[in-house]
Amino acid sequence: MMTIRRVAIVGLGLIGSSVARAVSERLPDVGVIGHDASDEVRQIARKLGLCDAIIDDPAAAVADADLVILAVPVGRMADAAAAIAPGLKADAIISDVGSSKAGVAEALARALPDHVIIPAHPVAGTENSGPAAGFASLFDGRWCIVTPDAGASDDAVTAVTSFWQALGAKVEMMDAAHHDMVLAVTSHLPHLIAYTIVGTASELEEVTESEVIKYSAGGFRDFTRIAASDPVMWRDVFLANKDAVLATLQRFNEDLTVLQQAIRRGDADKLENWFTRTRAIRRSIIEQGQDDAAPDFGRKH
Repeated sequence: MMTIRRVAIVGLGLIGSSVARAVSERLPDVGVIGHDASDEVRQIARKLGLCDAIIDDPAAAVADADLVILAVPVGRMADAAAAIAPGLKADAIISDVGSSKAGVAEALARALPDHVIIPAHPVAGTENSGPAAGFASLFDGRWCIVTPDAGASDDAVTAVTSFWQALGAKVEMMDAAHHDMVLAVTSHLPHLIAYTIVGTASELEEVTESEVIKYSAGGFRDFTRIAASDPVMWRDVFLANKDAVLATLQRFNEDLTVLQQAIRRGDADKLENWFTRTRAIRRSIIEQGQDDAAPDFGRKH
């Protein structure tokens, strides 16, 4: 099996900085080198001591790295790959943390045709962003979906899988296109809905913005938390995974029409049956340890 002795992280936002912290804490014998395209972010990362070294030049940052993780918005993957290409070792593994996979895999393959690419997606995060937002336990008990192509090296796949397991994640293998459909349902559509609801509430003429803020109930607060996520990252995700998002959005609109008709007709049975079925899904999420069953979602007051 391939041994990872040096990791280079390109992009030091929430996920990249969390990877750096987790590697330092859980893989102390592995060297960590960081790079970010933003000079401001690099300065913050240096002050935080995120990595063994923060390098200004992307190609120099990946020199001698056994594993390179691209933790940049999916729309910037191709540019990031092109920037690191001159410094890569011939046997380096290139991976990423993007929320869409099929488009990213194609972009990386075009930019780095002679290198081993093992795409991955740690399904973890918060609404916060930036190098100060990361923490080492972010991946504990969370899934990391690895989407290698059919011809990928078994050793490289095992190396990436073992790496994420060492950081506390559970690993699942998945076809890239299937991953994109699954995440369109579980992540991308909920974010799109959250952005829409918060935007709609802010534009209602009958309700002032101050009232929206002052009287926010739990449901709306949860939507605002989701809608506080990095706008650049989510812009790129929706564009990169547009086919799956649009297909899921179409189904959602059809289901919404059914509920709209049930409300208009006073169909209490339809509404109760629908809500009962969806509540069971919430309970299953809690049973699998993917969320907190504490009152008010575990919020501290």
